Amino acid sequence: MIWTEIDAHISRVTGEKFQTQQQRSVSGGCINQGYAVTNGEITYFVKLNQASQVTMFEAEMLGLKQMLASNSIRVPKPICWGISGNSGYIVLEWLEMGDGNTQSWAEMGLKLAEMHKTTSQQGFGWDTNNTIGSTPQINTWTADWGEFYCKHRLGYQFQLARRRGGNFPKQDELLVAIPELLANHEVQPSLVHGDLWGGNAGCTVLGEPVIFDPATYYGDREVDIAMTELFGGFPSAFYQGYHAAFPLDTGYERRKTLYNLYHILNHFNLFGGGYGSQANRMIDQILR
Repeated sequence: MIWTEIDAHISRVTGEKFQTQQQRSVSGGCINQGYAVTNGEITYFVKLNQASQVTMFEAEMLGLKQMLASNSIRVPKPICWGISGNSGYIVLEWLEMGDGNTQSWAEMGLKLAEMHKTTSQQGFGWDTNNTIGSTPQINTWTADWGEFYCKHRLGYQFQLARRRGGNFPKQDELLVAIPELLANHEVQPSLVHGDLWGGNAGCTVLGEPVIFDPATYYGDREVDIAMTELFGGFPSAFYQGYHAAFPLDTGYERRKTLYNLYHILNHFNLFGGGYGSQANRMIDQILR
């Protein structure tokens, strides 16, 4: 029944009759089921989750639309989202992925820099909350970046961590220090991907760079660059391309750890384990 309803939704949105002839399971990330569905001519990427999680797909669709509107880096075109029975779904353009080369990654850096030049007059945040993994991400519009990052990023993750039994003795000291840590760093609200690790970036078979699975908001562009370094790093050509188009400010190396702490705390809240110890080591490093 769900595939019949998804076919009908695709048909309504595109204006062309679509009837699935074949579907196969593909990776949908850590928290979703993914499928490639085709009518023999056109293929779409469908992600499924519980119906209660459909707002996550709505926010993803809005984020992809905003990134598309920046006319910068390639993202999968969103087709539709909705609920069928007990399942929520989102339908996206299918992109055939390949390995990419040095030129592809340099172009990814350049095009990400172009996206980061998209700014907001409303300050830091976004029009709606979304998710980072499956964790709620609060995007209340805030005029000051330090206040936004303290309250809606680290502060919120520390609150969740306390409920999980996390022990971060220096968390209050860190939160108080954020204005000083960000002093002399002028931040423009940039359109950011928000969850830019290696699993959410790649190149098509034609070598075109693509980013996907966003946790979109307007923030310091350095949060994206920092996260690219968190789990192994992107190819050096990516950083060369980015810096050539939009050089980073002095002090990035120190801010990088502050920004990546958000993701390590989120991993602690999602998975537990050694992420708590890693977070405490990062806090000590930041406060030195």
